[in-house]
Amino acid sequence: MNIDKIKKDINSLVGKDVLVSVNVGRNKREKYYGKVLEVYPYLFTIKVKDIIKSYTYNDILTKDVQIKISNA
Repeated sequence: MNIDKIKKDINSLVGKDVLVSVNVGRNKREKYYGKVLEVYPYLFTIKVKDIIKSYTYNDILTKDVQIKISNA
């Protein structure tokens, strides 16, 4: 997996509901449902309820952030 493939994959998720799992340290993960809002050259944004969170493509590459299409 490389950054260009990750960008294409995230770009295909714009406007879709996703399940996001974030590594918050010490073997703990935070999970939440959100919607991919926008994609930028170095980061992408996800809206969770009324909060907009941003992540870099490197977060996906290093598996600090994992995204799956939501079935909910």
